Amino acid sequence: MPPLPESPPTVTAVCPSCAEPLEADDLFCGSCGADLAAPPAPDPEPATGPEPAPGPHGVTGQDAAGDGEFDSEAPTDSFVLAPPLALVPDQPETPAAPHAPDAPDGDTLALGVVLPAQAVDPREDPAAAAEAGGPGGAESAESGPVCVACGLGGVDADGYCEHCGHAQPRQRDHQEKELEGVAAVSDRGLRHHRNEDAFAVSTASLSDGTPAVAAVVCDGVSTAYRPDDASAAAASAGSESLLAALERGTGAEEAMRGALMAAFDAVTALADEEDEPGAPPHHNSPACTCVSAVVTGPVFTVGWIGDSRAYWVPDDRSQPSARLTEDDSWAARMVSAGLMSEAEAYADERAHAITGWLGADAVEVDPHVAAFQPEGPGVIVVCTDGLWNYAESAAELAAVVPPDARTRPLRTAQALVGVALDGGGHDNVTVAVLPFPAAVSRAGFPPA
Repeated sequence: MPPLPESPPTVTAVCPSCAEPLEADDLFCGSCGADLAAPPAPDPEPATGPEPAPGPHGVTGQDAAGDGEFDSEAPTDSFVLAPPLALVPDQPETPAAPHAPDAPDGDTLALGVVLPAQAVDPREDPAAAAEAGGPGGAESAESGPVCVACGLGGVDADGYCEHCGHAQPRQRDHQEKELEGVAAVSDRGLRHHRNEDAFAVSTASLSDGTPAVAAVVCDGVSTAYRPDDASAAAASAGSESLLAALERGTGAEEAMRGALMAAFDAVTALADEEDEPGAPPHHNSPACTCVSAVVTGPVFTVGWIGDSRAYWVPDDRSQPSARLTEDDSWAARMVSAGLMSEAEAYADERAHAITGWLGADAVEVDPHVAAFQPEGPGVIVVCTDGLWNYAESAAELAAVVPPDARTRPLRTAQALVGVALDGGGHDNVTVAVLPFPAAVSRAGFPPA
């Protein structure tokens, strides 16, 4: 029998997706899972539709490389990509606390304003804001201040945005002032909703042409009515009285007593003012404490009522620093009576109950005045308890006063406020720094 003809060679099927060999009855690839029964996909034809519309920044293609960058030449198959979201430029972060070390001289206000992207600032373009139809557009810009948070809403009488409800910064939240020979900083702190401290710094000339440099620091009593108005009135009246008396030739100690009584009269007068309509009911009068220092030639004089304090910190830190004032407080009375140690008294919850203050409700007004003549140069630090609660003893305070305090009083006041804020900022804090001897040129102070 002749041999049978040889069978033709078997052709093995392969997966069209991964080229893996297949069995004759395979419906799916065992390697990649491709559906072998599906018809092959036709070759893609080039898109004939319109060019993709550019996005807000001229972006038209895909993120082909997956690196966040859009390629204008990348293929888009048969569809047009939706324009990407607007890329908002990085905004500077709002400062946590407005304590810039190199803030300009004079009164400053830290706002840290950052307008949201897409918002039209009516302060810059009232017409555009009105056209946008946002609440508080041109109308708010014309009728009053505009919210620093949303840039759209007006600000109501209570200091809140009528659009977003954001509380607006008050002018007294953070203030700084520097004159030749004296500087002061006041801050609301981190816990209080307003700043109830106030200060005034000033310079004058004695009758012989000697310069006089003064600082008045006041702390509103939080449990009293209108404490912020009380401290502001006391600081202003006390400073004006002190300067006027010195320029008339009155001695520094007598001028200081007169200044404290003028401050008392100014706060007392607030109790006679009629309440504003809608004001909350109250059962006491405006009240505050006050401490002041004035440098006149080789001597400086300190006066106070309440528990705001003054300290002496010498340039030579090997010499002792000193606390110059005694608090009008429950704790101080316990210590002076020998009933408690200082540590025990100030640990008591009644420690900060004051026994002397300025205001119509004061039982008696007894200004304390003392004069000092240091042997060497240094600085007088005048402050509210918002600072000394974090550095109570003279040694503790001296440890946080910068070594160049006498030549950089503003920077020193900023640093000391920073100490209080870093410690928790539980209270308003105000600090004035006066270099001694007075760092003032006589040329700027002709005789009165």
